[in-house]
Amino acid sequence: MSEQQPGGGRGTGAGVSEPDPGGEEAERESGSAAAKKRSGARGGRIAWGAIVGLVAAGAGLGVGELVAVATGEASAPVTAVGNWAISITPTWLEQFAIRNFGSNDKNVLLTGVYTTIALGAAANGVFARYRVNIASILTAAFGVVGAIAAVTRPTSHTDWLLPSLLAGLAAALVLRWLTIWSLKEPDPAAESGERRRFVLGTLGTAAGALVTGYGGNAWIEKRYDVASARAKVELPTPATVLPKPPASVHPNVSGLGPFFTPTSEFYRVDTALVVPRVDPRDWKLKIHGMVDRPFEITFDELLSYRFEEHDLTLTCVSNEVGGPYVGNARWLGTPLAPLLRRAGVHRGADMLLSTSTDGMTIGSPVEAVLDGRQAMLAIAMNGDVLPTQNGFPCRMLIPGLYGYVSATKWVVDLNVTTFASSDAYWTPRGYSPQAPVKTASRIEVPKTGAKVPAGTVVLAGTAWATHRGVAAVEVQIDDGAWQEAKLATADTPDTWRQWSYEWANASKGSHKIKVRATDGTGDLQTSAVQGVVPNGSTGYHGITVEVS
Repeated sequence: MSEQQPGGGRGTGAGVSEPDPGGEEAERESGSAAAKKRSGARGGRIAWGAIVGLVAAGAGLGVGELVAVATGEASAPVTAVGNWAISITPTWLEQFAIRNFGSNDKNVLLTGVYTTIALGAAANGVFARYRVNIASILTAAFGVVGAIAAVTRPTSHTDWLLPSLLAGLAAALVLRWLTIWSLKEPDPAAESGERRRFVLGTLGTAAGALVTGYGGNAWIEKRYDVASARAKVELPTPATVLPKPPASVHPNVSGLGPFFTPTSEFYRVDTALVVPRVDPRDWKLKIHGMVDRPFEITFDELLSYRFEEHDLTLTCVSNEVGGPYVGNARWLGTPLAPLLRRAGVHRGADMLLSTSTDGMTIGSPVEAVLDGRQAMLAIAMNGDVLPTQNGFPCRMLIPGLYGYVSATKWVVDLNVTTFASSDAYWTPRGYSPQAPVKTASRIEVPKTGAKVPAGTVVLAGTAWATHRGVAAVEVQIDDGAWQEAKLATADTPDTWRQWSYEWANASKGSHKIKVRATDGTGDLQTSAVQGVVPNGSTGYHGITVEVS
């Protein structure tokens, strides 16, 4: 009869042990299965930790949005952090965003903020499975950071602390609760009543976060909506109604943009992550500083003043040679000069520091307001009340200057001061404190890289030298002689001027085309290449076309 030997084999009558067939292999298989099980458990723990972290963050943001209904749209955690990020963005990165994303740069920033929060929350959720107390403290600390970012904004109030602080607290509590609950089940892959309850609890919390977040956002949209107030504004009749420009201001060239830029297509470049929404009933403009008689005006008072219409081309200093950040519109506003004279500007004051409702500051030369040009406080463009994104209820316009030193949107404060004692927002970021618009021109038809048939090719585009006007435009083909283009009828020196040129006998092959303009004073557009910093780009716009 056989018996089990200490060596683990099966004994024989001679007392010699034999290997147990499959014993070692079974042990290896068992070890491998255990390792896979442990690996799967670790993977499950990491996945659940990340999910818990994301759900906790979502719950916190939802609470923050809900609280912001009471404290203001700009105080919401993501908006506050996004605005803070804009304020510390270096000039090179700001220009990169404008150049590559245009008016979508705010959406890109918001996507970046949400992505950063999601990654941090997922990592913290995994960490919480090992150090739940520390992870909870870190979550609450992020809320403190958001609160500091909110309350340090120029137009903030003390209650702006609340959305981010309560968001951080809510996220920390949810993280701790779900993490502790998930750790009660030693094997996350196992099916049990406890695990099912945990899953349902997590899903329920996530659903609540979505409802709270979207509900809070919808509530904010409704509470701070100014569409109805905007619709009630009755535009005053200008002292002199401008006639419609003649059709000859626009060359009849297919593909060339209209003389007046449609309002919906007008460029938007600003630092407002969330477009300020100002009810005209709450709007006031304060004029103060180096003046004899500081005063405030309401929107109703503004409407009682003398109004003028003026055609004006605006261009952004961020517009690269041939770029899209320029537009032409008919504006309705009240002259700004009489308001400064009413205040009584002190001798030596040379800067008008204007501030928008979101805290943006712009510095303009006082002389540019008082020298006779049609500087104004505008309330309408292209025959309709200003859209919210274009400055409703009131914006400032000064012809001849880039927007960053003249065109304050949502303006609420005018401080008469000096360039020596005050800096506007862009000056410490490397931009010149004063910046007249430079003579510029661009080719719009055909587009660069286009294929055109041989023979006569029509070229067309736009040139501008705001407040000086455009006297001539010339075109160059393949480094040949400069040829004078045909100018459309001029409107005012403050608007762009469109042009066209018939390129006869265009031969097959690749050709380079350049354009340049001469302003109304006789100065030729410079060929020197300069970037947008510090006071506007220069150089000739050029395209390449393929003639076939």
